[in-house]
Amino acid sequence: QVQLVESGGGLVQDGGSLRLSCAASGRSFTGYSMGWFRQVPGKEREFVAAISRSTYNTYYAYYANSVKGRFTISRDNAKNTVYLQMNSLKPEDTAGYYCAARLGSVSVVAKSGQYDYWGQGTQVTVSS
Repeated sequence: QVQLVESGGGLVQDGGSLRLSCAASGRSFTGYSMGWFRQVPGKEREFVAAISRSTYNTYYAYYANSVKGRFTISRDNAKNTVYLQMNSLKPEDTAGYYCAARLGSVSVVAKSGQYDYWGQGTQVTVSS
């Protein structure tokens, strides 16, 4: 089992940047596929980005169209941490951001049901 703790959220102006972190406990972090989702009250959880588990030191990143070119997902296996660098933030990016994990591969990265473990979330608010 793995525990996930997000940090880095906050209040930022339109066009600003934030970097979210998700620290994972436990071993075998390299074997986990990781994802970021976001949710606004009253709406369904929305896929943001995902990064695959390590395969011969190669990773694959996936992004929602709404964040492509502005957000970057990365992982540091030595620190058991996955990051979400968010640039050119917009008010519509305002949401609670959640880190997710699954041991092994994820067949459909954008489906929240594919992930087994979730963090408690961190709030991102972008003011106009």
